[in-house]
Amino acid sequence: MNWVKRREGIKGILCSEANMSKDWVIKKRRPVRKKIVLPLLKELSNSLGVEIDIQNALFEFADYGTWNLILINKLPMAIELKNPNGEVVAFPTLKGILNWKPTLRWVAVDRGAIPFLLNGADCMMAGVQDCDPDIIEQDLVWICDDVHKKPIAVGWALTNGPNMIDSKSNKGISTIHWIGDELWNLEL
Repeated sequence: MNWVKRREGIKGILCSEANMSKDWVIKKRRPVRKKIVLPLLKELSNSLGVEIDIQNALFEFADYGTWNLILINKLPMAIELKNPNGEVVAFPTLKGILNWKPTLRWVAVDRGAIPFLLNGADCMMAGVQDCDPDIIEQDLVWICDDVHKKPIAVGWALTNGPNMIDSKSNKGISTIHWIGDELWNLEL
């Protein structure tokens, strides 16, 4: 994965697609107007099938390593990064997923996969029990447990949705953010 180039993203903020590092810290935290972040939130809303409530919210952008964080009311609710094709995409963090409860781009895994995902491992297709059939390769997806549908991790889909369910070998998702990582534990 040699797609670690910085470039100007939406509204002039720096973007990259590298996986998270333990050395990353928040830098250049700055408030933004609602009209600047509104197109980004509409894109998120359409792509994930969620209704995002933004009444009386404080919006901020912050650089977090090579990613861009979108902070809403001082919580990291979304990240902006580049996909393997070089396009800038936005996706909710786990806190954003818990808050907004999206209905699209999900992958459900069995209990055996959860301890590995919580340690930052990639998701193997053997653990995938069900998923959104509209997932295509190189989509950002969120991983949940198959019983309670609670989010566990976020990652890049390495294959399409139906193939994840049918295949029982190889990696299905390359994780970039999980419960217990530095972004999850971020205190602002």
